[in-house]
Amino acid sequence: MGITSMLTSAARRLEGKVALITGGASGIGEATAKLFTRHGARVMIADIQDDKGRALCESLGSSAASYVHCDVTDESHVRDAVDAAVSRHGKLDIMFNNAGIIGLPCMQIRKSEKADFEKVVGINLVGSYLGTKHAARVMIPARRGSIVMTASVASVMPGLASAAYTCSKHAVVGLMRSAALELGQFGVRVNCVSPHAVATPLATTGLGVGGEEVEEFVLEHAVLKDVRLKAEDVAEAVLFLGSEEAKYVSGVNLLVDGGFTTASTSHGLFRYSDV
Repeated sequence: MGITSMLTSAARRLEGKVALITGGASGIGEATAKLFTRHGARVMIADIQDDKGRALCESLGSSAASYVHCDVTDESHVRDAVDAAVSRHGKLDIMFNNAGIIGLPCMQIRKSEKADFEKVVGINLVGSYLGTKHAARVMIPARRGSIVMTASVASVMPGLASAAYTCSKHAVVGLMRSAALELGQFGVRVNCVSPHAVATPLATTGLGVGGEEVEEFVLEHAVLKDVRLKAEDVAEAVLFLGSEEAKYVSGVNLLVDGGFTTASTSHGLFRYSDV
């Protein structure tokens, strides 16, 4: 093998691997799908945004990416998405439980609605549980696999988002740790990636502000200065956790926050007003 071929091979860190990404049609999921395919993976994108998901697959190429409609709160959808990936590609190496919502920006528990709380927990937590459950079903016989869940800086810090969102992301980390203990005996790794606020459609819609406003807010309160966090940066962390470079990494909540959560500066950033 020539030097050029060796470098090309080394650069494609997911060559031959199959990945399923929930919430893969936009934001962090879209960035991850693009990065995974550049590194040689075949990707199944699962989402409820059918037009966006199909358009993304078309741009990536039919041999690299395919789409399946999937509401992560519906177990039959999640089961079928996993089965579709295995049926199309013969296996599942990486499960990225990424689908999530911020929910209504009501910071006050006493003024929040039960239905809103349940919706956020249903998508963020139950969706990750179902993805983990059905990924494990096909990874255990293979005695290998990587499951990654999108948590958040809110998984380690209160006061950054609503109680519903904070609870759901704390619980996702608990789910990850429980799954890492249970599935490690079968060679399956389980980890979380916890980004700071990223100016994705999810964030801007949920917060009711523009992408530039989200980035400026993060910059203003950042520990690591002069660096803007992008969805692509989070995707790079997921790539690491899904790749063989992380073959002995499991049970980890990888914070992609520029050191923000080390400073305990969340108190006072958001006031518990009538929002």
